[in-house]
Amino acid sequence: MEISLKDRVALVTGGARGIGAATARAFAQAGACVEIWDLDTEAGERLAGALADEHDVLVGFQRVDVSDRGVVDAAVASILERHGAIDVLINNAGIVRDAQLLKVKNGELVRKMAEEDFDKVIDVNLKGVFNCAQAVAEGMIARKRGRIVNASSVVGLYGNFGQTNYVATKAGVIGMTRVWARELGRYGITVNAVAPGFIATEMVRSMPERVLERMVKATPVGRLGTPEDIARAYLFLASDAASFINGAVLSVDGGVVLGT
Repeated sequence: MEISLKDRVALVTGGARGIGAATARAFAQAGACVEIWDLDTEAGERLAGALADEHDVLVGFQRVDVSDRGVVDAAVASILERHGAIDVLINNAGIVRDAQLLKVKNGELVRKMAEEDFDKVIDVNLKGVFNCAQAVAEGMIARKRGRIVNASSVVGLYGNFGQTNYVATKAGVIGMTRVWARELGRYGITVNAVAPGFIATEMVRSMPERVLERMVKATPVGRLGTPEDIARAYLFLASDAASFINGAVLSVDGGVVLGT
């Protein structure tokens, strides 16, 4: 099945690298006008220029902190001024600040998750998704159509050791997705989530070999996922082919089984 998003405007947050960059590329290949948001200006501008040249579509970049509502509102207004609409929002931006709730060694507390690390992950991964969806949905309601796809994670479904803050956000994204599917469906807007498993991004590939081996061992298909695996899921859920899918959480994880 070939998916065309010709004449659609797609916004990809966290779009300069990894899964976000693969997503921006997939949407440009499908003919969409693509807007990339990220904090990495150099990588974002480089990618936008390359995609515009390769696929003869309009591709823009803005440096946006999704946790800052004022910045988000201004950036959305800029896109609407230039293109008149945002048809697709891919809420992909996210960060990690991993630590155990409490780490105890020989009966002594040696470390705990810092409050600022908890707050920062909540601000970007959860509040950022809220900020972007609320800012974009207003225009979608007026046009009575739209696609919102949120990045969750397999750990949002099953939990994961040392990720209290990250898991809280990814479980929260699933909850918000299901609420918005109910609230926005009547306006022709579908809201879904993708829950990736272990994906071979630059960050993951830099991990120790023994950690990578454990990830592969926990994945029944016997490999790590690729950013393109997730990008294709985003693309499908953003397309007309998925028009009756709403409030779903699509696990793209190779059948991963998480342990402790």
